[in-house]
Amino acid sequence: MRILLWHVHGSWTHGFVQGGHEYLIPGPPDGIGLAGRPWRASEVSLSEVDAAGADIAVVQRVEELSKVPVGVPVVYLEHNTPAAPAQEHPLAGWDGTIVHVTHFNDLMWDCGTTRTVVIEHGVVDPGPLYTGELPHAAAVINEPVRRGRIVGADLLPRFDPIDVFGIGTEEIGGEGDHELEALHRELARRRVYVHPARWTSLGLSLLEAMHIGMPVVALACTEAVRAVPDDVGAISTDVEELVSAVRELIADPALAHEKGERAREFALARYGLEAFLRNWDVLMKEVIG
Repeated sequence: MRILLWHVHGSWTHGFVQGGHEYLIPGPPDGIGLAGRPWRASEVSLSEVDAAGADIAVVQRVEELSKVPVGVPVVYLEHNTPAAPAQEHPLAGWDGTIVHVTHFNDLMWDCGTTRTVVIEHGVVDPGPLYTGELPHAAAVINEPVRRGRIVGADLLPRFDPIDVFGIGTEEIGGEGDHELEALHRELARRRVYVHPARWTSLGLSLLEAMHIGMPVVALACTEAVRAVPDDVGAISTDVEELVSAVRELIADPALAHEKGERAREFALARYGLEAFLRNWDVLMKEVIG
């Protein structure tokens, strides 16, 4: 298949382009193109793509719908949670298919009569990199100052010592943004991963940390209750329980390694790449007809 898609969510796209298809990613002025990513994909101008040049388009923003060449079938991929459970999706009542990345998002968005499908995340396995040599917690949060309580930025000091990675984390004394492989190496050196988000779609960095073999401590909010079993660390809405769990794991490297091994095993089974790509192939073939 020749698949047209925009580069919107880099980590998700990194997994999606691992399939055996031809991926067409619009570059300037129509999109950001590959943006330096080493993907097996082609950066194209939309003027080069027509109904004969693409078999299907995976659209991730409403404004992209008008840019899809006439005659190309479309699937809409929704990455985000709604602002509130009663929020109507912009494509409610649409005659196409909305794909949600989590069951929680599918539950909370009001999509009206529009058909919805859930295809859970698939992660490119970085391998069992975990060493846990640094007795620190780690978190990955992009733009923590702007997003604030939504991503749990206010809770971070309670997990000190914690090293925070991601775009804009320098503003709170964090480690800044890293390329994916470098990020994985740095996370793997920390003892435990903390996921403090109150209301967000399931962060791929959480799943990547589990793949690495890190134990995980998470707020029991949104899809995290499905993604983080008790035996891989701790999950609760009681922040003090989570703080205690982090302290225990930092103080006991053997326990941290044991729970991290379970986290990796679970993540490979639930969020492996093979099922993710297979489910997308089934859906796209169905939509193409």
